[in-house]
Amino acid sequence: MPTTRSTTRPTTRPTTGGVRTAMPENDDATPALTREALTRAALRVLEREGLDGLSMRKVAAEVGVKAASLYWHVRNKQELLDLLSDAILGTVEPPPHQEDWRAELYEYCARYRRLLLDNRDAAKVVAGRLAPGPCLLNLMETQLDRLRSAGFSDADTAMASYLLGAFVQGFVLQEQSPISAAEVLGTSRRDIADAAGDLFRNLPTAQYPNLADLADHLTGPDMDARFEFCVQRVLDGLATLLPPDRR
Repeated sequence: MPTTRSTTRPTTRPTTGGVRTAMPENDDATPALTREALTRAALRVLEREGLDGLSMRKVAAEVGVKAASLYWHVRNKQELLDLLSDAILGTVEPPPHQEDWRAELYEYCARYRRLLLDNRDAAKVVAGRLAPGPCLLNLMETQLDRLRSAGFSDADTAMASYLLGAFVQGFVLQEQSPISAAEVLGTSRRDIADAAGDLFRNLPTAQYPNLADLADHLTGPDMDARFEFCVQRVLDGLATLLPPDRR
């Protein structure tokens, strides 16, 4: 990181529209800071403390500056999350191009799920956020090109791209949420599911015939099996939008 220091700070910051916004005075010497260094620091804080523990103050401490210095680069925590979202998506590797559009889109979903699971609270950061930085733009361009090449109409291509991202984000958000209070206290998901299966099987069949009969099917599959089923059904639905010879 550059070590150039200044003993005084301007009291305004440039904005994207050229308007300068008033900033608090800060006479403390601070090292120069870039958006890239800020983003890397925020990612480290996110991984260490989670989204609930992420704050401008902690990110500033991570790079050794006062919190006020961050506001030259982001106006608030939401703009910081925009940077984080794009950086997280920048680690997605598009799957190799394949002739089978279903296999290609399935691999997109599988890789995206793995990325969100491997990075703490990544799904919470990216879900519902449209922050078109360079990483997201490149990822979207590649995916849209492959959807159009598969034969989807322009409108269906746009909707399909949204559907795939929203599905994976939603699935992972549910996957990472505590299944019950018992999990928070240390009980494994498998033990919780098995206990629920036992409960369902012992329900009075006159009142709960379906729960009793389907107990094993309801609680047996793990999250990988559920993801596989859901993705294939999403692809089944998309296939109906294609001409018969392209399905």
